[in-house]
Amino acid sequence: MASQGEIVVGLDIGTTKVCAVVGEIAEDGITILGVGSVPCRGLRKGIVSNIDWTVRSIKDAIEAAQTMAGVEIRTVYAGVAGSHIRSQSSDGVAAINGGEVTRADVERVLEGARAIPVDADRQILHVLPREYIVDIQDGIRDPIGMSGVRLGAKVNLVTAATSCVQNVIRCAERCGLVVADVVLEALASSEAILSDDEREIGAAVVDIGGGTTDIVLYVDGGIAHASVIPVGGNNITNDIAAGLRTPMAEADRLKRLYGCALGRMVADDEEIEVPGVGGQKPRRTPRRVLSDIIEPRVEEIFAVVRKRIEDTGMLEQLSAGVVLTGGAVLLEGTTELAEEVLGMPVRIGFPTGVRGITQLVHGPQYAAGVGLVKYGAQAIADAHARAAAPAQSMMRMTAAAAKKGVVEEEPALVSPKSQSKFWEWLKAAF
Repeated sequence: MASQGEIVVGLDIGTTKVCAVVGEIAEDGITILGVGSVPCRGLRKGIVSNIDWTVRSIKDAIEAAQTMAGVEIRTVYAGVAGSHIRSQSSDGVAAINGGEVTRADVERVLEGARAIPVDADRQILHVLPREYIVDIQDGIRDPIGMSGVRLGAKVNLVTAATSCVQNVIRCAERCGLVVADVVLEALASSEAILSDDEREIGAAVVDIGGGTTDIVLYVDGGIAHASVIPVGGNNITNDIAAGLRTPMAEADRLKRLYGCALGRMVADDEEIEVPGVGGQKPRRTPRRVLSDIIEPRVEEIFAVVRKRIEDTGMLEQLSAGVVLTGGAVLLEGTTELAEEVLGMPVRIGFPTGVRGITQLVHGPQYAAGVGLVKYGAQAIADAHARAAAPAQSMMRMTAAAAKKGVVEEEPALVSPKSQSKFWEWLKAAF
């Protein structure tokens, strides 16, 4: 674990909200100190479309988190999403220096795996190792300390549009913040909600946000695929606004309070009050009408998700099923409809593995924020480990040299200084 007492801040810049989560690295894990969440209108389908609006939302979220946590925020780990995200496989090979795999060998083989042609307008966000190979032994998760002469790695590369990433960084910098790293939001959500068992036997994380639906597939403990669908909860809200002829804000309220993704779960006699547009009077409408608008859109989202998974050829390897997260999955009936369309077990993922004021982040809409904090804590721990490795190596070399020097000096019974004094006395005597 990284040094205790260090503050880590996750900044989830989403299509509908900006959420800042403040965590402190403690001896027994991460303690949540504060949360700031405000609406955001500066993004469209996960991509910054208005910098001024986004900056204003980030400032408000950071100020709220600072006030609650009682700390000053300077560095953040920012999330990024959008349909510009791509995923591809790559391999790397490196020779093992000294016959034992070290952290430097692992870094060299990962650097070799990322040495692939990338379009000028794109950049590599993550190099995610699936497995390592030492000589002829494959399926290795952590090769450090193993003996061999050749180290290989199979990785999954996540790339993003450079301009979209830079816009996220620029918005944070205009708020006086330093972005330590930009992280794929679906990857961050997975850090917060998945268990080790689910990663091991195969699982899919489906993060349905306001503007996008992010998919991450875990197979054999590693990430095998990542992609983004440019459809989310806002599309459902738009359908409700058009179908019921009500303002967008009221459509969102109706969706959250009375929405249901499965029509047969709604009683025929239930009614809701729908506000009118332009001063028209509210009217009573069966709740079933609302669910009939929502169900086709949610079914379409899960149908596209299933098609994406089928295209990867990994559908049969997801034995643990699907874990849903994101604010849009709070709709009643979403889990049941997902099981019907996807044909596998489905559960809603809540952030786990943190302490402190967890009640403020106990919801799928906070999975990305909490995951960014956990990702940042792991990044700090890795940085400390890399810094300690050369120091430990130098200490071993110094100790070996000192031991060698002692052995060489032992045969000398009389020091050169003692010999010079003896000759001076002998000359004075004669």
